[in-house]
Amino acid sequence: MKFSPFFTTNTSVSIVMLKVLLALVPGIIAYVWAFGSGIVVSLILASATALLAEAAVLQLRNRPVMPFLLDGSALVTAWLLALALPPIAPWWLVVVGTLIAIVIAKHLYGGLGQNPFNPAMVAYAALLISFPVIMTQWPVPLELTTIKLSFIEQWQYIFNHVLPSGVGFDAMSSATPLDYLKTQLKMHHTMEDIHQAKFFGMFAGKGAEIVASMYLLGGLYLLHQRIISWHIPVAFLTTLAVISGVFHWVNPAHFSAPLFHLLGGATMLCAFFIATDPVSGATTPKGKLIFAAGIAVLTWLIRTYGGYPDGVAFAVLLMNILVPLIDANTQPRVFGHSK
Repeated sequence: MKFSPFFTTNTSVSIVMLKVLLALVPGIIAYVWAFGSGIVVSLILASATALLAEAAVLQLRNRPVMPFLLDGSALVTAWLLALALPPIAPWWLVVVGTLIAIVIAKHLYGGLGQNPFNPAMVAYAALLISFPVIMTQWPVPLELTTIKLSFIEQWQYIFNHVLPSGVGFDAMSSATPLDYLKTQLKMHHTMEDIHQAKFFGMFAGKGAEIVASMYLLGGLYLLHQRIISWHIPVAFLTTLAVISGVFHWVNPAHFSAPLFHLLGGATMLCAFFIATDPVSGATTPKGKLIFAAGIAVLTWLIRTYGGYPDGVAFAVLLMNILVPLIDANTQPRVFGHSK
């Protein structure tokens, strides 16, 4: 039997960030298995750039460098951005995106704890608008191609844009399932015909659904460790499943089933790692539900009717704008007060 007084241990920022990084590891392993080791190059580039940019800006601001470098927040931002970018993207795209995330989206607003927008999503949206062609060049799943570039060959392509002799870029890249789906629907093909494409798996894209499942596993670890609460993941995934399910039921020839949306694109990464950002997201329990539901609705609308294949980044940023309003109107009732 336990007696008072009860003490809770303080969880430092560095411990929280370390657990977030650990939670991403299963997804990264699945990513390498499904699409090759190019993502490792992007992660290394993004991590190095983030730490150097963080140190430089802290020096310019006359702030202590080591405490902020060791808290892990810059690495989390770098990893989330790298995992959102095509793993065969040129090195300068990763570097520019990471600089945007750290210097502009984070430190321009005051640094850790002050940024109103998710830094990784700011950088992703900026790159997508600026370099749409490069941002949509994704590798073919390894199980569908006979061309498997080694780590060194992918490194050479990322840095020098050089492929081995006899290997064409079209042989190792393809549209994402979300992009292909939107393009084919505009050509008046039915959903049944579209899903016959070779890179569609059981529910979403081959390889991608395995990666999404591993992000889900990492998210469950964060829930178990109480790093995040259930409100945002449950509200986001449930809302996305319901709205896509209703429209699929009404017109299955034109709208994808819920599992395609749940296991495709950046859904799982958003549910557990992006939308749950404690700084740029809602903070009240009811506010988190509204915030996540709004992201889900906007994600589905952009995926279905928008000009971009996946709407996660824009949906998160649009809902970030509404966070002060959401929090102001969802404050829990003060104990002892009737209103």
